[in-house]
Amino acid sequence: MIKRSAKYLQQLMETESAQLAKLHKIVQDTYDEEALISQRVCEENQKKHLTFGERIADRVAEFGGSWTFIIFFSSVLFGWIILNSFILVKHPFDPYPYILLNLVLSSVAALQAPVIMMSQNRQGVKDRQNAENDYLINLKAEIEVRHLHEKIDLMVEEQYHHLFKIQQQQLKMLEELQSEIRKLKRE
Repeated sequence: MIKRSAKYLQQLMETESAQLAKLHKIVQDTYDEEALISQRVCEENQKKHLTFGERIADRVAEFGGSWTFIIFFSSVLFGWIILNSFILVKHPFDPYPYILLNLVLSSVAALQAPVIMMSQNRQGVKDRQNAENDYLINLKAEIEVRHLHEKIDLMVEEQYHHLFKIQQQQLKMLEELQSEIRKLKRE
C-alpha cells in the first residue's frame, strides 16, 4: 500500500510539472504573439509610400518651422532693406515703403501656409492612426493580462486540489503506518 501511495504521489508530481510546462508554453506563445502584433503595426506605418506632394509638404513644413528658415529669412529681409535704403539710395528697385517686399512676403505666406496645413493634416492622420494602433495594442495587453490572471487563478486552484489529494494520501499513509506500528506493538 505504501508503494502504491508513493507511486500515486509521484504521478501527481509529474502531472503538476506537465501542467506547469504547458502554462509556461501558453504564456510564451502569448508573449510572442503580442510582439508580432506590435511589429506588424510598425511595419504598416513604414510601408506607406508618400506622394510627391506629401514629401514636398513635409519638407517645406520642416524647413519653414526651423531656425535655419528664420535666420535665412531675417537675413534676406535685412539685406533687402539695407540694399534699397543704403546701397541703392539714388535708384532703389523698391523704395522706402517696400511695396515689392510686402508683395513677396505676402506671396511666401500665401504659399507656405497651405503647404504647412497639408503637412499638419497628414501628421494629424498619422497621429490618429498611431493612437488607434496604441489603443489596439493596449486593449490586447489588457486582454492578455486578464487571461494571465485567469491562468494563475486556475493554476492556484489546481495546486490546492493537488495538495488536498496529496494530503489525503499522506493521511492514508499515516493511518497505515499507525496500524503497522500497532501490529508491531502487539507482537
